[in-house]
Amino acid sequence: MADATPDTDAEQDAMAAEWAAALEQQAPARPETPQELMQAETVAPAPFASFTPPGAAAAGHDINMILDIPVQLTVELGRTRIPIKHILQLAQGSVVELDALAGEPMDVLVNGYLIAQGEVVVVNDKFGIRLTDIVTPSERMRRLSRG
Repeated sequence: MADATPDTDAEQDAMAAEWAAALEQQAPARPETPQELMQAETVAPAPFASFTPPGAAAAGHDINMILDIPVQLTVELGRTRIPIKHILQLAQGSVVELDALAGEPMDVLVNGYLIAQGEVVVVNDKFGIRLTDIVTPSERMRRLSRG
């Protein structure tokens, strides 16, 4: 098998010159000065969509995009912690004691976050809740930091 590498300095120089000539033929001529750059390329401004800052008039339109998103609304009468052995002993008629007192407002949660409190009402033989207190965002943050 013949050796593919050149043996002499003259052959190496000749091969380097061939590569240089081939690369010059492939590469397009590049402008050197800023004036040549300006003449070689046409510069156009980048197209950007108009920007509307948050809270501007478009905010009214943005809220409409989320109005149909369903959320989980839960009305919580109370809570308790009991061992599994007591859960297994539950039967029809069993009473589970909750931490809420009778007549105490019930919590209204949206996706697990408290948003309001209210009292039980009956409308057309169905239970409902009359909201008596809406939790402000600052109060929600205070409750989250305590919990």
